[in-house]
Amino acid sequence: MNSLLIKDIYNKLDKLNDGPIDLSEEEIERTGEAVKDALRHWSNPKPSSEFSVRMSNIGKPLRQMWFDSRQEKTASRIAPQTFIKFLYGHLLEEIILMLVRMTDNKVTDEQKEVDLEGIKGHIDCKINGEVVDIKTASSFAFRKFAEGTLHENDPFGYMMQLSAYEAAEKSSNGGFLAVNKESGELTYYSPGDLIKPNPITRINNIKGILQEDVMPEKCYEPVPEGKSGNMKLAVGCVYCQHKAICWQDANGGQGLRSFKYANGLRHFTRIAVLPKVEEMTAL
Repeated sequence: MNSLLIKDIYNKLDKLNDGPIDLSEEEIERTGEAVKDALRHWSNPKPSSEFSVRMSNIGKPLRQMWFDSRQEKTASRIAPQTFIKFLYGHLLEEIILMLVRMTDNKVTDEQKEVDLEGIKGHIDCKINGEVVDIKTASSFAFRKFAEGTLHENDPFGYMMQLSAYEAAEKSSNGGFLAVNKESGELTYYSPGDLIKPNPITRINNIKGILQEDVMPEKCYEPVPEGKSGNMKLAVGCVYCQHKAICWQDANGGQGLRSFKYANGLRHFTRIAVLPKVEEMTAL
C-alpha cells in the first residue's frame, strides 16, 4: 500500500545511522542518467511562444490559460532565481524516485505518455500500480499535502492534473508523493474520489474558452495588506507571468505598483497608505 511508502523510505534511511545501506551501482548509474536528462530538459526549454494544452496545465485558472495561449504578447520574463527553483525541483524529484526504488515498493511507468480527450501528458510514475505525482514544496505548501487540504487551496491545479492522469490510466487510487524542500520531510496524500475534479469536463471547457476573444474573469480577487487599506495581489497572481497586463486597470488605471520588502516584492492593486520601502519601477 502506498500509504506505508513514507515509513518504508524512512526505515531504509534510518539504517544510515548504523553504516552503509544497499545502494547498487546500477541504481547509482540509473539515477545519474536521470539527473543528466533533467539537466538537458531544464537547459533547453521550449520557446515561450509554443503553447499547448497539456495535463500539467489544465488545472490552471482559465484566465491565466487564456493569457498563456497568447503569451508572446502578455508574458513577463521569468526571474533568473526562478530558473534555479525549477532546476533543483527537477533534480529533487529524481532523488525521491531513487529513494522509492531502494525500498520494496515497485516503481513502473516513469514518464509514460498518456492521453485524455486528445490532451497529452506524462505521469511521473506508478508506485505499486497506482499513479503517483511527485511534488517538491515549500513548508507552507507541504502542509496542504500532509494535512489533506490541497483541494481547498490549489492555485497550480495539482488536483486536476492528478485526476487527468488517473482518468487516462483508468485508475482511481493514486496520490501525491511530496517532499518539503526545506526540511527533507516526506508525505503521501491520496485524495478521495469525492473531492477530485472532473478532468473531461474541464478539458472541454478549456477548448471552448481558448477560442474566444473575450478574456475570462480574473482568477483571484486582491487581498488586504494589513489594516492600511492597501490591497495586494493574491498568491495565485503573484507567480503569474501575466500579472502586469492582467492588472493594467489597477490603481486607477496606473497598473500594479510593486514595492521591495525584506521577504520579496509585493504587488499592489490599490495604495491608500504609501509603503515605507523602495518602489520598483517594473515587474
